[in-house]
Amino acid sequence: MAEKQKTLKSEISLSGIGLHTGAEVNLKIIPAAANHGYKFQRVDIEDQPIINADPDNVVATDRGTTLGQNGGKVYTTEHLLAALYALQVDNALIQLDGPEVPIMDGSSYQFVEAIKATGLEEQDAEREYLVLNENIKWEDAEKGIEFLAIPDENYRATVMVDYNSPVLGTQHASMFKIEDFENEISKCRTFCFLKELEFLATNDLIKGGDLDNAIVLVERDNIQNEELNRLAKLLGKEALSVSYEGIGTLNNTKLHFENEPARHKLLDIIGDLALLGKPIKAHILAARPGHSGNVRFAKILKEQFKKQKSDGVYFDLEKEPLYDAQAIEKMLPHRYPFLLVDKVMEITEDSIIGVKNITFNEPQFTGHFPGNPIFPGVLQIEATAQVGGIFALHGVEDAHLYSTYFMKIDKVKFKQMVRPGDTVVFHLHLISPIRRGLVNMAGKAYVNGKVVMEAEMLAQVVKDKTE
Repeated sequence: MAEKQKTLKSEISLSGIGLHTGAEVNLKIIPAAANHGYKFQRVDIEDQPIINADPDNVVATDRGTTLGQNGGKVYTTEHLLAALYALQVDNALIQLDGPEVPIMDGSSYQFVEAIKATGLEEQDAEREYLVLNENIKWEDAEKGIEFLAIPDENYRATVMVDYNSPVLGTQHASMFKIEDFENEISKCRTFCFLKELEFLATNDLIKGGDLDNAIVLVERDNIQNEELNRLAKLLGKEALSVSYEGIGTLNNTKLHFENEPARHKLLDIIGDLALLGKPIKAHILAARPGHSGNVRFAKILKEQFKKQKSDGVYFDLEKEPLYDAQAIEKMLPHRYPFLLVDKVMEITEDSIIGVKNITFNEPQFTGHFPGNPIFPGVLQIEATAQVGGIFALHGVEDAHLYSTYFMKIDKVKFKQMVRPGDTVVFHLHLISPIRRGLVNMAGKAYVNGKVVMEAEMLAQVVKDKTE
């Protein structure tokens, strides 16, 4: 069945402190209409500017992803966007009364829990996936950053980080499908090295940093209390009780996973690529990623999506068909000149791809129209229905004893003329499960990858023959 877009069932309210700004922020995540996407709104600024979650609106990537548009900025967007994306919320308005998304515990977990508690609502619009038709590679050789996106049925991610450090050497993390995010990735917290704290503090960052919302990694075992006290004062955390037991984590913070830092880098990738605004079907492989690299790769994927849209949908018609015309005749009662499907390329649990080659010697062109041959729209509908009939009958024993009858045709649109010489590809999917012989499908017809017709159809499969 075609996947529908989703939004929240009700509004979510959360409060916290910004990791870098240190500002107290009240956050609302509000249900939004279909095709709205993710948008932030700074309600504390005059005119309450809207900031679209888009890689082209990224204005900074210093230890987090900052979006800016219409005179407003929002810092550290990645953890919340990762939670929304992974739980398959397509549309949401995120209102803040401050400059930064609250850091919470440094992960996506509290956002995930809030979204789960609220629940999702299906919307009357289909999800549009970024489905790659080729491998996409990008690297920054100077910084050692590498990205590769490979076509895949799921959204997978594999990450390698290498810090050349005694406390954090080479680590790998994987997510085999987006549904794994909640249990395997969402709890993994942001981190930094103790040696970085002074630089971050003097560069006006991590004002809201705490050992409750970040892991601090310690690389040496000869640190004096005076150094820790000086760092605490620099960060404005004089009252913070700090201890260490050699190489490891400050205050001996227990990790959720041995490779929690690598898993957090994977979390950041999910959040930054959510800026695409489209669910992804691809395997993303990343080496030594960071927010800058993530965003640059998001821009490349955005351009790839635009290119594929302009090129049209690709169907492999060179492979061996699943059913040829002779096999189709064993399922459908139609015969020439009214058998309008030449072959079927693919059938899945809820979809089918069929093909019709339009030739000039077909009888309808004698009168439609002489001198200006156009394949009639009603025959496009009939061909679509026949493909749907094959889907309904392909697994039925003695399929030739059944007939498929129209009950309803809806939402029909003809977008482009079909002429002799065209190859029409019909791609249909179930709108709802087949029950009591009722088959409800939506389909599109393509020529050269471009949609020429679309429709929704309801038909009934009836056993009306004995031989």
